[in-house]
Amino acid sequence: MNIKEIKELLDTHATEEVLSELAKDKRSGVQKLLASYAKAQAALVREQERFEKMLTEEKNFWQAGMSYVAGCDEAGRGPLAGPLVVAAVILPEEVFISGLNDSKQVTAKKRESLYTEIMTKALGITVNIVSPATIDKLNIYEATKEAMVRCLTGFKQEPEVALIDAMPIQIPFVHCKSIIHGDAKSASIAAASIIAKVTRDRIMVELDKQFPVYGFAGHKGYGSEMHMEAIAKYGASIWHRRSYEPIKSINLKTPLGEAEHTDSFKVLK
Repeated sequence: MNIKEIKELLDTHATEEVLSELAKDKRSGVQKLLASYAKAQAALVREQERFEKMLTEEKNFWQAGMSYVAGCDEAGRGPLAGPLVVAAVILPEEVFISGLNDSKQVTAKKRESLYTEIMTKALGITVNIVSPATIDKLNIYEATKEAMVRCLTGFKQEPEVALIDAMPIQIPFVHCKSIIHGDAKSASIAAASIIAKVTRDRIMVELDKQFPVYGFAGHKGYGSEMHMEAIAKYGASIWHRRSYEPIKSINLKTPLGEAEHTDSFKVLK
């Protein structure tokens, strides 16, 4: 076999017998392929071990007979503009999603691929998009709690357990557990953080098309220097949170245009 054929064999059918035979091949190209394969396999084992550790909370409940364990997280509590997005995800007991982590710890490109994989593998996914108007009315803390409850009670199959990232939630007949830095400790919460972050980023990219002067696609609504300069020049849009400093302290001008500005809830799966 030539080097290309051997690479394809390693990619598709790397049995112990195949590896043993290839180890006898003295060609430098073959030995480099074997070394690269071994390195990749070692990395995969480490990733599987890391992921298994992230399933510790879920496994404790699965082993106690609770099959439906939901993770819940949010994206967008801090920005000056745009919605808050809360998501909840139920993962199956036999699951492996390579690279799954707190959404802030992975690249935008990786988040997109993780989003697709989570959508494929999850048993259930819900998303609540909360408008700035609701945030201003309730305050961000209460708006987040309300959205989390809605997500966790909106599944087609109600979870028996809810793991929440650093937020005390109470839901009748559901065991709720708040975990500090849960998006880095629980696979279910991490999955929810990815769904929430990707959903919100996509919304901000669309809002950027409607309100290009603010640069929403770049800073996603956070108070960057460019964003603050745009607010000072053009005033606040209807997507800015009027209860947040410094928005409530500036001289608000007429909003630019109109946009859909209401809450929404979806059962994605």
